[in-house]
Amino acid sequence: MKTRNLNRLDIITVFPGMFAGPLTESLLGRAQQRGLIDLRLHNLRDFSSDSRHRTIDDRPFGGGAGMVLQAEPIYRALQHIRAERRGKEKPYVVFLSPQGQVLNQSTAQSLSERPWLVFICGHYEGIDERVMRWVDAEISIGDYVLTGGELPAMVLADAMLRLVPGVVKEVESLRNDSFQNNRLDHPHYTRPALWRGKRVPSILLSGDHVQIRSWRSQQARMVTVKKRPDLAAL
Repeated sequence: MKTRNLNRLDIITVFPGMFAGPLTESLLGRAQQRGLIDLRLHNLRDFSSDSRHRTIDDRPFGGGAGMVLQAEPIYRALQHIRAERRGKEKPYVVFLSPQGQVLNQSTAQSLSERPWLVFICGHYEGIDERVMRWVDAEISIGDYVLTGGELPAMVLADAMLRLVPGVVKEVESLRNDSFQNNRLDHPHYTRPALWRGKRVPSILLSGDHVQIRSWRSQQARMVTVKKRPDLAAL
């Protein structure tokens, strides 16, 4: 079966301005300019049923501190996004939350092969649980709590979108990434060959590409054992 690739990403957020820069510069910015990625931001407040104050949160039933994102604005945003591509297949919806599955390279790879994704950025104490029926995956970037889901959405988007064919020019660099095949990347060196008394390993200057590949593979194993023995044991 031919692998499918992501071509559209919608992000529902309370703070769309936060995404200017991280997703519009460098490789991701150029990928959008070239039409490799269709990235769209949606301000959750635009879907509030309160046209005057654009309210999107309220106090939790049962009491307690903090506020909860209401179900209706999120539902309206999802309906609006789906209506833009009526007749197309449904998007795969991801909720960014500290309670979700912790992000890894395998998850990023899997998501990059889905043609259409929607990210929901959590905020405050979370979202009304009744919205979760429309969520396909809940993802966290680590066992800690941030002020909202925007930064996790940027991290996930960057990790995932760079895997879309054409975004990174040198495909070989993706194959050698850390965490590919459960190992870390090998050490890298560049000019000058002698820097402050430290020389580049001579094998890298030899021109013998078979030996260089062997050296890099050996170094990758050594680095993995030293820095991430948990990966080396897999």
